[in-house]
Amino acid sequence: MSENTTHFGFKTVAESQKAQKVAEVFHSVAQKYDVMNDLMSGGLHRIWKAFTIAQSGVREGSRVLDIAGGTGDLSLAFAKRAGKSGQVWLTDINSSMLTVGRDRLMDKGQMLPVAQCDAEKLPFPSNYFDCVSVAFGLRNMTHKDAALAEMLRVLKPGGRLLVLEFSKVAKPLAPLYDLYSFKLLPKMGELVANDAASYQYLAESIRMHPGQEELAQLMRDVGFGRVDYHNLTAGVVALHKGFKL
Repeated sequence: MSENTTHFGFKTVAESQKAQKVAEVFHSVAQKYDVMNDLMSGGLHRIWKAFTIAQSGVREGSRVLDIAGGTGDLSLAFAKRAGKSGQVWLTDINSSMLTVGRDRLMDKGQMLPVAQCDAEKLPFPSNYFDCVSVAFGLRNMTHKDAALAEMLRVLKPGGRLLVLEFSKVAKPLAPLYDLYSFKLLPKMGELVANDAASYQYLAESIRMHPGQEELAQLMRDVGFGRVDYHNLTAGVVALHKGFKL
């Protein structure tokens, strides 16, 4: 019986191979990840993340799970809101990204719990977190429905999920966005991170990710209620929000 397949950018690969291929991408880019984020977005990623934090409902004492937290931008911001009585976990499936994030948090004076884990099999109890976030990570997951179901499981009733992710840009901007994504972005990756291929994958993975309505429906299908989304920068990015009822 043949193995199920999935996409890795525009390529078709066996499901068992995708996680390793994604891991190779992020092992490669980890040290230059923050620099490239600023260059790729013109600094806009900081505004997108600030908006996400503002929509989180996190306050003193909240428990927060930051999935695919990478270099720790959101974890750091959540920790400031949750305070000493709160709890913020920085998690990522990729050890290189997690190491950079852990070291960065320590440099900022934040000693947060850190865990390397797969979002499709979260090592946390059910009904535990007030807020779960995943920023620019969902599109890299092999089984998005399974990952979303796990996020729902670990949330408390009334808790919220925040998915910040690249999405479908407004149609009038699509030709210019394609030019940027497939011509300029890999070139920047080559010049700054010495890795054009990983940024070619980034552009391709964005095109393969569900659009705004499709992702909202996927969240509803696994059990989230009151699902909505906000388009940011003409749909280049969208913030999806769903609650556990």
